[in-house]
Amino acid sequence: MVVVVGAREILNEIKWGGKEKISEAKITIIHRGAPEDKREIEGKDIVEIGPGFLKVMTPRGEDYIPYHRITKIEVGGKIKYVKAGPRK
Repeated sequence: MVVVVGAREILNEIKWGGKEKISEAKITIIHRGAPEDKREIEGKDIVEIGPGFLKVMTPRGEDYIPYHRITKIEVGGKIKYVKAGPRK
């Protein structure tokens, strides 16, 4: 049996697990129009880990990032999550 753990579960583990701080996380997302279509979000900017979206604070105000756009999560230089590519 294969257990698939998604970005939301990893973020909750970081926030509530006690071993790491969510403020130290770095989240890479797909962001159309940005260089290489990627953008990085700092953990300190996370407002809420919601059921369908990651709510973050940006210079323009609050923004909602759907979890399917998260491609990588790092904490303290360690990769905690990498989105799997398409199945073949």
